[in-house]
Amino acid sequence: MKNILVIDDERSIRRTLKEILEYEGFKIDEAEDGEDGIAKALAKNYDIILCDIKMPKKDGLEVLETVLASKPESLFIMVSGHGTIETAIEAVKKGAYDFLQKPIDLNRLLVTMRNATEKETLVAETKELKKRVHKQKTTEIVGESAAILAVKQMIDKVAVTEARVLVTGENGTGKELVARQLHEKSTRASGLFIEVNCAAIPSELIESELFGHEKGAFTSAIKQRIGKFEAANNGTLFLDEIGDMTLSAQAKVLRALQENRITRVGGEKDIAVNPRLIAATNKNLKEEIAKGNFREDLYHRLSVIIIHLPPLRERSNDIPLLSKHFLKLICDEFGGVHKEIVPEALKQLATKPFSGNIRELRNIIERLVILGGKEISVHDVEQYS
Repeated sequence: MKNILVIDDERSIRRTLKEILEYEGFKIDEAEDGEDGIAKALAKNYDIILCDIKMPKKDGLEVLETVLASKPESLFIMVSGHGTIETAIEAVKKGAYDFLQKPIDLNRLLVTMRNATEKETLVAETKELKKRVHKQKTTEIVGESAAILAVKQMIDKVAVTEARVLVTGENGTGKELVARQLHEKSTRASGLFIEVNCAAIPSELIESELFGHEKGAFTSAIKQRIGKFEAANNGTLFLDEIGDMTLSAQAKVLRALQENRITRVGGEKDIAVNPRLIAATNKNLKEEIAKGNFREDLYHRLSVIIIHLPPLRERSNDIPLLSKHFLKLICDEFGGVHKEIVPEALKQLATKPFSGNIRELRNIIERLVILGGKEISVHDVEQYS
């Protein structure tokens, strides 16, 4: 049975909607004003929220914005007796699923409700499918070396807490995998895992990416945009290569961590946010602090727990395990191709320096699957690695 919240200051309308929707098999809760609506919407998970635009205490658009900041998956159907095209556009821009005018056409209402519930079911199924596929293919940390076993133990201890984590290590050592494991083993696993590569975003856009922006904040800001801090509410925000973040953005990240609030670029309103932050870097942040490139106060906020990933050359006994893991994964991706790698070829791989670490090893295995023989030999390794 779908849970519906009806927010409207007119009791007669609430009662009418309750009777109609309960007859259709929905379970209905009511709220008589905006503040009551926000409290109930945040306290319980509703499949759909029917919300009037004009209400005392807080209007419908304010309810919509406040609830979506904490529960971005909520489906809002906005209702108004004074509806205009501008009002409808504003509601949809702020995240509403649909907009209905009073007096409500009951047939239109039921069609909208049915479409909304089908969408909600489809989104939930898609998220679950993506989670399963992603977990099967990418989040396993492979290795039995003492260094990797220590990392796995640290993940198990830290994941169930809310502690911020700084993951360090060279490029290609698997820092993103550690972040994903921390998320999937945490109490926030049902929330979103949002990744931001700070090195890949131009410095002039990083603040908009993290905190969002209001329409007209800059030349290309043609509409309001939600930032990653808001999108990751009740989930995990992974800031990769944080050592490349500008000092200006660092100051705003520090404020967000101190106050659990952000302000969109071009905006004035403070917005409450609640992501768990995991950061990663291939730089020595203490050296960057000494050079004036990184804020010391932000470093201490981020590094409650530090997990260091060793380079592959320091865990060469894991190379045979990783090679077999990637071999199976890549063969499956290529449609179930079957190839083996001989023990001597594995020993040959283990002697290589792997400056690109695990990422480089995976690329080599993919190359060997494509170019090597059905049984990958020492000669194949020498020729294609």
